[in-house]
Order: sequence, then structure tokens, then C-alpha cells
Amino acid sequence: MSDRLLSPLFRKFVDDELLRAPMLFDQVLNAVFGGANRQLGGLQGAQRNAIGEMLQVAQIQRARLAEYFLHSLGEQVRAELKRQVNPDTGAHTTASATPPRALALVDEEEVAIEVELSHAIEDIKSTSEYELRELQTFVAAMFGDLDMAQDHNPFRPATFARATWAAAQALPLSRGHQIAFMRQCATPLAQVLRTSYAASTSRLESMGVEPAAYRTLILPSGSRLGGRSVMSTYSPDLHRISETMLASPETQHGARLVAVPPPASRTGEMPLERWTTVARDTTQRADRQAIELVGRLFEAMIADRRVPQDVTLLISRLHGPVMRLAVRDRNLLDHDGHPLWRFINQLVFIAEMTPHSGDPERLALLRTAQATIDQIASEATQHTGLYRWAWDHLQGFLGKRLQRRLATLASQVGALQKSELKLKGSHHDAAPSTLDGPLDAHQLDTVPAEFIHNQVAPAQDESAAKAWLAALQIGDWARMFLQGRWLQAQLLWRGEQGEYLLFGDGASDETWAVRSRALVLMHGHGLAKTLRVRSIVGTAAQRVQQDVAAETAA
Repeated sequence: MSDRLLSPLFRKFVDDELLRAPMLFDQVLNAVFGGANRQLGGLQGAQRNAIGEMLQVAQIQRARLAEYFLHSLGEQVRAELKRQVNPDTGAHTTASATPPRALALVDEEEVAIEVELSHAIEDIKSTSEYELRELQTFVAAMFGDLDMAQDHNPFRPATFARATWAAAQALPLSRGHQIAFMRQCATPLAQVLRTSYAASTSRLESMGVEPAAYRTLILPSGSRLGGRSVMSTYSPDLHRISETMLASPETQHGARLVAVPPPASRTGEMPLERWTTVARDTTQRADRQAIELVGRLFEAMIADRRVPQDVTLLISRLHGPVMRLAVRDRNLLDHDGHPLWRFINQLVFIAEMTPHSGDPERLALLRTAQATIDQIASEATQHTGLYRWAWDHLQGFLGKRLQRRLATLASQVGALQKSELKLKGSHHDAAPSTLDGPLDAHQLDTVPAEFIHNQVAPAQDESAAKAWLAALQIGDWARMFLQGRWLQAQLLWRGEQGEYLLFGDGASDETWAVRSRALVLMHGHGLAKTLRVRSIVGTAAQRVQQDVAAETAA
């Protein structure tokens, strides 16, 4: 992709928004100072003193706050434009290809920051939902993306939230004061951005831009999933669905079986073998029904737009062999535990955890899966053992990949082990307050502990969060909000003392060492949860079940 893809009209839009940014932040500060001064009358003791001190310094440092905000906003926008110009040359690298970067340490202080960032982002999204959606349609039109396959708007809620946190760090005060400033800015920022997004839409409309057709956006990997049903592992009763299959045209019309043209496939996919072709030599009605169900399940899986296309191509190679397997193995329809479904579900899941198409780790995964599937497809006799071997082979590949990554992080793991031993031999509260190392929230200088706890409320059910932490296993994947963004990270190592856990990003070689107490706080605030392998066949079965019901009703 070349730089010419950024049209002059889009560049003008970006330049105009950046020029208006100083006035936007000025409006936010005015609202913060006005609203916080009114709140002081209802506060008492340490909170009143801390908020008052924060407001006084912020007013004195107003120009410095604006400078930090605008610098961060500009840097983020330029990085986003660079990514849009060259989407395949992002920062995705693997630990095996490059030396690991400096280890990032995450503690309760970092989590307190992430909580405020996430709250600010959600405030903006909920307040400006309609305006933001409308602006996205206009920006997509300037890219020629009339179906809105992705969000091209560089001025997203997360961008402004991170810029506001950058401004907060300009305050020459403790982290507690900076977090308080961020919290005070959240609601005014959301309200100002609602007006700003609406004004941007009006300007684009006056410039003659026609909006793209709105539909549900396919968000970047690591974006908020928010309890989507696609993560469900529920699968309908396949045996019961099988009994509703027509079994064969002969039983319906007394006509001879004929091959039906395959359905339209996604670009590059091989034609699907129709169930009637496979059933031609099958005399048992139950076998015909099983073959038809499996054929329709594969058609539904291959049509699932949430499955990456490169993985869909591999799944389609199993379509014919598995229909033949259905005659020999009725356990195929029992549940998701069959090696075939486990293999498919795991393949899709790991591909989603390594989202960049050019990532060497993803390419290695696809090569391994292709060789495995080619071996299965070449076998004249299909049986369950083939798919059990495929599952074991995939698990062996993933285990070796995990070990390779750990080997590159040996020095970091050694440093964490030494740090854990020091913590065990000393009082935890003696550590100084700094973002470069482990600390506790109540150690923040100049701000009483109760002030911090009022800013970042403790988890409602700490016991549940601790149980979640105890259940985490090496190799598990988690969805986490770190450094102002959602990411998918794998647990690579946990200390013998349980104080540190080392996570690796699925989209890059970044790693984070997270304090156990910080993880408990993150989970309690909805900023960390375990990702489970979703049932691809379950989703397909629901689709087939709905189609059969519609056919029956017709």
C-alpha cells in the first residue's frame, strides 16, 4: 500500500481536527475546574485537601497540561496514519525473531491508571455512541470502505483518553493526584467529544462526503468483546438435529440422487463436496442423515465470517473426509469433545490469538495445520484415530512454541525469581513508589491510602478474583487492558512464591510481569479475564438448527 491511499480530503480532515484540539482540551479543563470546585464543598479531610491541591496545581500548569495532551494526540494520530498506510508493516514481531525488550512491570499503581483509562474510554463510547457511529461512516467513505469493514477514524475514544492521561502526567504531583485528575476529566471529555464528533460529521457532510452504509464493525483484534455470544461453548444436540435431516431426495420424492451445485464460497476456497455425492453409496437412512448434517455443518463453519479466511481454507480441506468419517464414527455427533471438533476449535482460537497475517508464528501454525490436514485427507479410510493424532500433533506444536518463547525470556525469568526472593525476605510495604518496579497502591507519596481507594474502588468480590488467579495455568490466554489498550496475552510463567506472573502479547514480542495483587484488582474491575476456546461447531450447529426450523416451517 502506498501513501497515496490517504486522500487529500482525509488529510484535510485530520489536519482540521488537530487544529481544533487545543480548543477542545481547553473546554475540558474549564469543565473540570468548574465542576471540581463545586464538589469540594461535599468533601472532607484528606480527599478535600488532595483534590484542592490537584486543582490549584493544574490551574498553574494549564499550559503544560495542554502541551502534553496535544503532543500525545499528535503522536497517536501519526502512528495510526502510518499503520493505515502500511498495515502489514506493524510492530508485530515474535520473540523467536527479535531479542526481548525491557520487561514491563505491572503493579497496583499501573492497574489504578488502567482502570481510569478504561472508565474514560467507556464514558466516551456510551455518551457519544450515535455521533461516533455517524462519524465512522463518513471517514470510511473517504477510504472507499463502503461496507465499513473496519474503523478508519484516527480520533477514537481511546486516543483522546490516552492523550488526557499524558496531560495528567504533566502535573508535578504524585500518581494519586494524577489519577484523580484523570477521573475528573472523564465526564467532561465525553461531553465535549460528543459535540466535537457531531461537528466533525457536519463539516464532512458540507464538504460533499457521502457516508458509507453502516453495519456492525469488524473491530481490531484485542478490542472490547463485552460478553459476545461467540465466546460460548454451547453446542446443540447434534444427534437430535441429525434426525431432522431429509436423509436423501429419494425418501422425499422417490427420485434418484443427483449432485447439487456447491454453494457460493469465499474467495480462494475450494468447492464444497455436496453430502448427496458422498451419500450415493450409503444405504442406511441414519448414515445419510449424519452425512447431510456434517455437510451442512461444514458449510456453516466455512461461511462464518468470524473465522479468519486463511483458517477457513484449511477447514474446507476436511469437508469431504469428515463426511466419510460420519459413516464410520457415530460418536462424531456426540459433543465438542470429539478430536475433530477440538482440533478445529483450537486451530481457530490460536490463529485469533496471533492476529497478524504476516506473523512468522502464525505462518508456522498454518503450515503445521496444513501438513496435518493434508495427511488426513490423503488417507483412504477415515477413522477417529486420525483426528486424535491431529489434535495431539497440534498440541505438541503449541507446547514447543511456548517453550521456545520461554527460552528467549530466560534472563527476564531469572530476574523475576530473584525479585520474588527479595520480596519474600523483606516487608512488602518497604518498596518505594515508582512505575518502574513493584509497589503497593497505599505507598503513593503525599496522598493518603483512603484517597486512592476512593478513586479506584476495590473489587466487589475479591475471593472470586483470587480464585480466578489461582486457576490460571501456564499457556492460558487472557484478555487484558494494559497500556491503554485491550490485548490478548498468554501466561508464560508464574513465580514459585506466586508474587509475579509473566505474560506475553499474542501480537508482538512484548512481555509484562504482573504482580498477583494487581491481577486481582484488574479482574475485579473487568480488566482481565481468561479467554476460552469457543465452539466453532456449536455456532455452526445453531445456524443449521435455525435453517432446518425455517425449512420445516416453510
